[in-house]
Amino acid sequence: MSDPGPADLQITAPRRSFWRNLSIVWLVPVLALAVSLAIVWQSYNDRGVLIEIQFANAAGIVPGETTLRYRDVVIGNVEDIGFSGDLTQVVVSARIDKQVAPFLDEDATFWVVRPEVSARGITGLSTVLSGVYIEGAWDQTPGEVTTSFRGVSRPPLVQPGRDGRRITLRTEDGKMISAGAPVLFRGIEVGRLEQPRLTLSGRTIVVDAFIDAPHDRRINSATRFWDSSGFSISLGTGGLSLDVDSLASLVAGGIEFDTVFDGGRPVSPGYIFEIYPDEAAARRTAFARTLAGGVAVAVAFDESVAGLSNGAAVQFGGIRVGEVRAITAAMEDDVSGPDVQLVATLNLEPSLLGLPADADEAATFDYLEEAVQAGMRARLTSASLLGAELIVELVTLPDAEPAVFERSAEPLPRLPSVPSDLPSFAATAEGVLERINELPIEELLSQAIRTMASIETLASAESTRRTPEAAVALLEETRMLIADPEMRALPGELRAAIADLRTVVADLQQQDIVSTLAAALERTNAAAADIALASEEVPALITDLRALTAKANGLEAEELILAARRVLDSTDALIGTEEARDLPPALTQALNEVRMTLSALRDGGLIENANATMGSARSAADAVAEAASGLPALSQRLEQLVRRSEVLIAAYGDRSDFNTQTLGALREIKEAARAVSTLARRIERDPNSLLFGR
Repeated sequence: MSDPGPADLQITAPRRSFWRNLSIVWLVPVLALAVSLAIVWQSYNDRGVLIEIQFANAAGIVPGETTLRYRDVVIGNVEDIGFSGDLTQVVVSARIDKQVAPFLDEDATFWVVRPEVSARGITGLSTVLSGVYIEGAWDQTPGEVTTSFRGVSRPPLVQPGRDGRRITLRTEDGKMISAGAPVLFRGIEVGRLEQPRLTLSGRTIVVDAFIDAPHDRRINSATRFWDSSGFSISLGTGGLSLDVDSLASLVAGGIEFDTVFDGGRPVSPGYIFEIYPDEAAARRTAFARTLAGGVAVAVAFDESVAGLSNGAAVQFGGIRVGEVRAITAAMEDDVSGPDVQLVATLNLEPSLLGLPADADEAATFDYLEEAVQAGMRARLTSASLLGAELIVELVTLPDAEPAVFERSAEPLPRLPSVPSDLPSFAATAEGVLERINELPIEELLSQAIRTMASIETLASAESTRRTPEAAVALLEETRMLIADPEMRALPGELRAAIADLRTVVADLQQQDIVSTLAAALERTNAAAADIALASEEVPALITDLRALTAKANGLEAEELILAARRVLDSTDALIGTEEARDLPPALTQALNEVRMTLSALRDGGLIENANATMGSARSAADAVAEAASGLPALSQRLEQLVRRSEVLIAAYGDRSDFNTQTLGALREIKEAARAVSTLARRIERDPNSLLFGR
C-alpha cells in the first residue's frame, strides 16, 4: 500500500481588467471620431430638402454650379439632372435650404433666368457673367412641404403673395394685347396683363389681369376697360385731334379702365369684363345702361332720313338725352291722298331731360307737353361738319308754328318736327368749294417753281459751294485763336484787371474822392466866374486908357512951346520994369508964406501918404505881373485836373446822367482854362496890352 501523494495544485491565472490596459491616449482618436460623426450628422441634417423641378429643357443648367435663388438670394444648388419616365421633361434635382422648405407649397413657381429681350425691356443681363440660375417665387405662408414642381418657361407676371386682385377680361381682337402689357388708371400703371388665351370656341380671347392693391378696390360693375395701345386720330368741329398714349402701351399694348357711372356694385370672382376698342365706346355703355328704363316716343319726318340709323344720338342743348331705336315708314291719309312719312322711334331718358331719377312715363309725357307748347321741336341735323351721319336734335323755337304733343297717338306718343337746315350746310360746302376753285392755284404753282429754280441756282453757284470751305477755314482760325496761350490767359488778365478796378473804386469810395472833386469843381467854377467878371471890367479900363492917350496925342505941342516963349518974353519985359524990381520983397514974403504952407503940409503927412500910395500902386503892379506869370501853371493844373476827373467819371458809365453833366462841366472848365492860358500868354508877350489893348 502506498502513501497518497499531494493533491494537484490548481493554478488560475489572474483575470486582467479591460480598463487596466486602456490608455488615456486612446481618448484622442475617440474624440476625433466623435467630432467627425457630429460634423457628418450636422452636414447631413443641414443639407436641406431635395426637390425636383421639371423643365422643358435644361439649357445652361450645370449640376454643382447652377444655383437656386429667391429674391436674388442663393437658397440651394442643383445636384443632378435627369429625365422623366417618358423622356418628355427634364428633371432637375436641387437641394434647398430647410428653413425655406416649409414655404414651398403647390403654388410655388420656378423658372430659369436667362438673358431676354422683349417689348417690356431687357432682363437677365446679370446671367451673362454669372451663368443662368433658377429663380423661385412663393407666398410667405408656411404649409405642407411639396417636393415635386413643374417649372415654367417664363417668369410669372404676378409674384405669389402680392397684394391685389386678379380679374378676367374678354375681347374679340387681341392684336395689341400681350403678356406683361400695362393696365392703366388715368395714365398711371396699376397692374399687368397675363398671358392671353383663346376660348374653346376660338371666337373670343380672354386674358387675366392683376390689379395691385389698393387700386383693386376701384373695380366694380361700373368699371369699363378699353384698349389704350397705339394712337387715335379724330376729325370734328373742334379740329384734328391726335391722342397718343404712353410709350409702353404703344410698344407692348395695354388697356385702361375707369368708373363711367356712379352706383357700381362689387363683382364676384369669375366676373368677366369686356374690353372696348376705345374710351368713347366704353363710356357709351353707361348711357346704354341708363336708357334701359327710358321712355319711347315717335317723331315723323317729311324729308329724307338718309344717314339716320339705329343707335343715333338724340341731343337736347348739346347733351345726349336718348337714342334712335328704330326707323319705319308709316302711311297716313291726307286730304290730298295717302302720305308716306318716315317715323323714328326715340328712347328718351327722363333723368337726362332734367326730371327726377324716379320720374315715370306719365311725368315724362307731362314735361314733353309743356315743352312742346313752349316751342320744343325735333329736327334732323348732321353729326359732324363733314360727315353724312345724322342725329335727332330737340330744339326750342319761340316762333315755331303751333303744335301739340300727341300723347294718345298710336302706337307711340308723337313729338312734332320741323324741317332741318341741312341744305344750308350743303350750300356752305358748295360755297367753300367755289372759293377753292377760284384760288390762283396755277399762279401759286408757277411762283413755287420759280422759287425752287432760284433756290437751285443759288445752291449751284460757285460762291455757295465755297461757303462750306470758308466756314471750315473760319472754324479752324477760331480754334487756333481759342488755342492761343495769350487768348487763354486773357480771362485771367481780365479778372485781375476787374479786381484792380474794384479795388480802385473801393479806395475812391473810402477816401471820398468824388465829394472832394465836386468841391474842387465848385471852387474852379467860382474862380472862373471871378475871372470872367474881371475880364468884363478890363475892356472898360482899356477903353478909358485909350481915350486918355488919344487926348494926350491930340494936344498941339508946337503951339504950346510958342505960347511958352511968348510968356517968357512977356515975363522978361515985365521983370525989366521998375514995378518988377519991387517984387522981390513981396515975392520973398509970398515964398515965406508958401514955405510955411509946405511945412504945414509936411507936418500933416501929405508926402508920406503920397509915397505910400505910389508904393501900393507899385506892389499891385508887381502882384499883377506875378499872377500873370502863374496863369500858365494854373492852366496846366486845371487841365490835369480835368483829365483826371474825366478818367474818374468815365468809370461811372459812359451813358449815365452824372457822366454826361460832369463831362459838360469839365469841357466848360477846360475852355475857361484855355482862355486863361491864352490871356496869360498874351500878357506875358505884351504886358502893355492890358493898358492899350491890341
